[in-house]
Amino acid sequence: MGVFRPHLPPSGVKNGAEPTDLREVINTLLYQMRTGAQWDLLPHDLAPKSTAFDYYTRWSADGTWVRILDAARRAIRAAAGRDEAPSAAAIDSQSVRTAAGGADEVGTDGGKRVKGRKRHIATDTLGLLLAVVVTAANVSDGRAAPRVLDRLTVPDRTRLEVVFADGRYHDTVCAEWFATHPGCRLEVVSKPARVRGFVPIHKRWVVERTFAWLVANRRLVRDYERRIWSSESRVILAPIAIMLRRLSPPNDDVISGCVAINNCERRRSEAA
Repeated sequence: MGVFRPHLPPSGVKNGAEPTDLREVINTLLYQMRTGAQWDLLPHDLAPKSTAFDYYTRWSADGTWVRILDAARRAIRAAAGRDEAPSAAAIDSQSVRTAAGGADEVGTDGGKRVKGRKRHIATDTLGLLLAVVVTAANVSDGRAAPRVLDRLTVPDRTRLEVVFADGRYHDTVCAEWFATHPGCRLEVVSKPARVRGFVPIHKRWVVERTFAWLVANRRLVRDYERRIWSSESRVILAPIAIMLRRLSPPNDDVISGCVAINNCERRRSEAA
């Protein structure tokens, strides 16, 4: 909590009640990410559904999740002896099916035969998330790339020198973005010729690994969100949980959804 506590807005205060415990709110949201539980099925040991949802929507709208993500990533990079702002990034996309309730921007990815949405992400060379944009699945990678790169915060965007990508980013819209940013170049890294199936590709495999980290959270196996802004917030929350696990000391209970589950079980046993 210490790394990003300065980036959290003050907790709400209600008449006749104690201030909201923000640690418990974050535990609740990480629990939901890990288990995929619906809002109405959250355990009563955690923060009330209405409280957790209120903070989730508020922090999505005011950029709190992005500030927490940036603070955690920079702390990890500094601990690894890296500059806090990366000079290289990798970009790719992942098409996922939407649940029945999805209302915004739903399309069909003809190449992967997926009807739903597409998650476009950029990561540093450690696989830590830099930015995300969610679109309909029929939006091409090259046309979405400028939107992803424009979401990089100023310290990261100004230091960026190279972006690794695959052949789908050979697009006029993408080329125009790099033409207006002469300090940064696009480097296409493709798998060897005549090789079929998935092959880890040098310099670009880190973003594929990040997608694997994302879908380890049941909430992200499909896109269950009705709105695009919520889909993007969910993709940001998962890496935050991963980075908290790296940064938190062993006795800190804000580490991941799994620890939140253990906290629920502990509280039940103490009540009994």
